[in-house]
Amino acid sequence: MTIQPMTGPDDTALATDLTARAAAVAAVAALHAEAVDRDGRFPEEAVSALKSQRLLGAAVPIELGGEGATIRALADICYTLGRACASTAMIFAMHQTKVACLTRHGRGDVWRDGLIRRIADEQLLLASSTTEGQGGGNVRSSAAAIETDGASVSLERAATVISYGAQADGVVTVARRNAEAAASDQVLCVFLKEDYVLERLSGWETLGMRGTCSSGFRLVAKGRPEQVLSARYGDVHNQTMTPVSHILWSSAWAGIAASAVDRAQAFTRTAMRGAGGVAPPGALHYARAVSSLKQARALIVQGLDRFEAAGDDATALAALDFQTAITMLKVEVSELAVAAVSSALRANGLAGYRQDGAFSVGRALRDILSAPIMIHNDRIVANLATATLMSPVAASLGA
Repeated sequence: MTIQPMTGPDDTALATDLTARAAAVAAVAALHAEAVDRDGRFPEEAVSALKSQRLLGAAVPIELGGEGATIRALADICYTLGRACASTAMIFAMHQTKVACLTRHGRGDVWRDGLIRRIADEQLLLASSTTEGQGGGNVRSSAAAIETDGASVSLERAATVISYGAQADGVVTVARRNAEAAASDQVLCVFLKEDYVLERLSGWETLGMRGTCSSGFRLVAKGRPEQVLSARYGDVHNQTMTPVSHILWSSAWAGIAASAVDRAQAFTRTAMRGAGGVAPPGALHYARAVSSLKQARALIVQGLDRFEAAGDDATALAALDFQTAITMLKVEVSELAVAAVSSALRANGLAGYRQDGAFSVGRALRDILSAPIMIHNDRIVANLATATLMSPVAASLGA
């Protein structure tokens, strides 16, 4: 199956327009971020702003009613939102990952093309359900299977989490191809709200990222055969799910780190003015925060360059070097983002440790601590180690 590209240079006017619209949403998100965190509630005001600014369908291809925004434009939006409200940024990143899977692997079918048009026209919000039962973050193994009965398909699965599942207009999930299929023989499915019932299995009382409302649910869905993509999920996972999610998640995390570095810079400048230009004791940690953020941003740009260079070339996307780099992007940026926020905390000292005040980085720290464990870095590195065991070690720097 042909992969539909989501790369290529943005039109300058469109890129400028998207930047302005993202800033408008970020302003709304920032106003409500404290309440979203405190109450552990869905950022409804920010998501309403995303819809009114028509950003949920920005990446839908022009021929299907969208604006054809590229992955690079989406990453910039995630970064902007991350500086304002971590939960809003992560919701946007997860939604756009699902849209990318549908537009790159699901086009050509009347029903699915119609759904993609609706995402742009109606600004539908898609949730993600890729984890299941005791498997946790092992998204390449499914227990629940698609059941086919004449002109309909059904699915029942116990999801460890479905982020913003109760608030979404639809859910994109994975399942075994059929009851006889192996756990790794998976397909991607999309169901709209009228197609399923959610039974809450667990709550979401967490340290950070509280507004994603990532509760556990039992999903009971029934729909049309066209709602199951014909592409192998293994291909969708390697060619789109992993690269797009890792780029967009990383961009959101970098935005969270940037918000903390902003506060560390403001604190350091204020302290220096009060001390006649003498740097405060925490200035060293501010420099470290800046360095960690710069490294994270550079890695994201490298990931974008690699993904855009691969385009719709399935062979390039499946290559070990590409998969290694794009897989480790999530690991490395998540660790750097945690380091940046931790350094910002130390730069600000007690003013950063406080929950109140202009220099507090408490919320950013709690939110960013989710990054290394959102699909655990140890699981990712262990899987990568197995995949690269038979690969030769480079003999030179240029190899």
